[in-house]
Amino acid sequence: MRALPSVDVLLRHRLLRGVSARSLASDIVREVLDEARRDITDGAASPEVDALAEAAAWRIDEALAPPLARLINATGVILHTNLGRAPLAREAIDAMAAVSEGYSNLEFDLRQGDRGSRHTLLAPLIRRVTGAEAGMAVNNNASALLL
Repeated sequence: MRALPSVDVLLRHRLLRGVSARSLASDIVREVLDEARRDITDGAASPEVDALAEAAAWRIDEALAPPLARLINATGVILHTNLGRAPLAREAIDAMAAVSEGYSNLEFDLRQGDRGSRHTLLAPLIRRVTGAEAGMAVNNNASALLL
């Protein structure tokens, strides 16, 4: 057990020095060291510092990797709920990205200069497209069924 490095020593290892998520790195280094202690207790040899750092770096990379990946929908189902439903148009993605880079008037009435409602932004568009008296959009089928 004495051969195991401290958390700080591992965090200063060349493979872990550049990690910006220091809290995550510390947690993962502690997990790797705990597992090494269990293995040593079970009779294994003490791992090398490089091996511990490599194990921690791999887990950190895995933890920080984006969880979603692009796929090809070859299921035959056009709007497949397990595959993210309908792809968005480039214009919609660009508009969301532009607004997401800062603050927006999502729930702020610019004319009144006061708190607004996100529904007032979409309701006129829904009325125009559908001819309905009113409209509301929700983010899932369960909400739609409830309403």
